[in-house]
Amino acid sequence: MNLLHLRYALEVAKLGSLNKASQTLLVAAPNISRSIKELESDLGITIFDRNSSGMKLTHEGEELMGYAKSILDQLEHLENYYKKDAPKKKKYAVSVPRASYISEAFAEFTKAVTDKHYELFYKETNSLEAINSILDYHYDLGIIRYARSYDSYFKSMLEEKNICYELVTEFAYRIVMNKNHPLAQKDEVLLEELADYIEISHADTYIPSIVPANVFKKESVNRAGRRIFVFERGSQFELLSQNTDTYMWVSPIPKYLLEQSGLVEKVCSDNTMIYKDVIIYKNGHKHTKLDNLFINELCNSKRKYL
Repeated sequence: MNLLHLRYALEVAKLGSLNKASQTLLVAAPNISRSIKELESDLGITIFDRNSSGMKLTHEGEELMGYAKSILDQLEHLENYYKKDAPKKKKYAVSVPRASYISEAFAEFTKAVTDKHYELFYKETNSLEAINSILDYHYDLGIIRYARSYDSYFKSMLEEKNICYELVTEFAYRIVMNKNHPLAQKDEVLLEELADYIEISHADTYIPSIVPANVFKKESVNRAGRRIFVFERGSQFELLSQNTDTYMWVSPIPKYLLEQSGLVEKVCSDNTMIYKDVIIYKNGHKHTKLDNLFINELCNSKRKYL
């Protein structure tokens, strides 16, 4: 299939006439007609109904023109992207755990990025994927989260992979639940009181080289009888706001997000497990202006909520 033939067919479809397309394209009408017939032959379809009033698309022709426009638009974008005189897009990418205080920091950071040639990437994922993003996909910075009991394991792994690390914060998980949850009016919630309710948990949190089930057992704050596993942060708010029997262990969530979803945050005094958020980057990476902007907003957000 010839892309030039697609261009000719698209122009005829737009104008409804071979002669008008010929004037626009500066190509002889017989040549355009021959190209369209070749395209129809190649695809085994009839693209146009030809009559005295002009050229009208068939049903198959309409479908083809939808594909043709998409293909040609993408081709134009590709050509413009790689033209030597076109401004090159610059990319800035971070890979982080699913945490509201971090997403708020990133949102504030985006306000300070005024260079129109920048494309920003924000990936929420588990610790292993965040490390791979730094190593394999050239992300600028990453943040990983793990229980403090795994500190030596992660530090050894990061050093082996030639990745630098700096502590962002340490914290104990809090409980978030619907404001109408049966436990919502208590000042403090105990682990044993959660046994009859549904825990929401992220499904892909695991430690590389350790059996995931064993890690989950070790990292689980309590032994919930029922769980709902999710992979992205938005769905957890939907579940928490609509199912009053659910709860979730979280790093602190900004108050405005809690209010938007009708949620409350509770402390659990008999939860003694401490977690770490650690910023990572390749050894030899010099912090850029954007790195410093993001880290500054991260520190601001941490001071407000942690």
